[in-house]
Amino acid sequence: MKKLFALLLTLSLVLSLAACGSKEEAAEEGAEEGAQEETVDYASMSIDDLKAAITTVTEGTLTVATSPDFAPYEFYAIGEDGQASLAGFEMSLAQYIADYLGLQLEVIPMDFDGTLLELQNKSVDLGMAGYSPKPERENIMDFSEIFYTGGQSFVTTQANADKFTSLEDTNSAEYTFGAQTGSIQVDLAMANSPDAELIQLPKVTDIVADLVAGNLDGAYIETVVAQSYAQNYPDLKVLLDVPYDQEGSVVGVSKGNAALLEGVNRAIAAVLADGTMDQFVTEANELASGTTYEGLLDENGQAASAEG
Repeated sequence: MKKLFALLLTLSLVLSLAACGSKEEAAEEGAEEGAQEETVDYASMSIDDLKAAITTVTEGTLTVATSPDFAPYEFYAIGEDGQASLAGFEMSLAQYIADYLGLQLEVIPMDFDGTLLELQNKSVDLGMAGYSPKPERENIMDFSEIFYTGGQSFVTTQANADKFTSLEDTNSAEYTFGAQTGSIQVDLAMANSPDAELIQLPKVTDIVADLVAGNLDGAYIETVVAQSYAQNYPDLKVLLDVPYDQEGSVVGVSKGNAALLEGVNRAIAAVLADGTMDQFVTEANELASGTTYEGLLDENGQAASAEG
């Protein structure tokens, strides 16, 4: 009986060791496959091979989330027929990237913080909404190379301009300032005006409207965007430069999509090299000085109101 028990125990140990060995071998094979995937050198691929390697949310389509309240980056231009068309230099860049990669472009307008959420959920391929390469966003998106360098400004009304001779003057509990929800301008407001009350609003349009109406004493807005609004709102004053060590705009790419990131960066390099990006910016500024609408269209695809 003891011999039988010993024999069974020996067989059990042999089978257990064999099973462990199989698991270890499978784990090693899986690790090797993962390592192979991680070491794919997309940068060395030809453009045709890269296109074939790129995967998107919808096959054959580049899906882009944007927030069309940020002229001249993205906004609606109102034509003579009263129809609203999505415009802006980021929208021109989106089309350029799609064409460069041989994909159809689909743009989905939403509030700014919605663009961040959609990227985090990997429901879209790209986010293009005036993104700065903010370190806190690295866990929800990959950053493209910088394609446009801008600045940041403190904006107020002509009537209030004398109150703020420097950023130090903004740091008072008697003031209420605005910044767009989820944007770098929120951080800049908190850094430069920590004692002031900060109101975060989903659209820059809302911030400008409250500023003009006297509900805000000032706002933190990207310079080129603030200048665009000032063309349509003469009461606005783009007053103070706001120091910022991460100036520049990037495309947000769905996290982990290395092939698409490489494709986007190649498109950006091309659009910068031939001067087309400068052309996009010039055209967007010209459109932004005309009749525009900034915000989301209604259920009928119509602008609630137009500015210009």
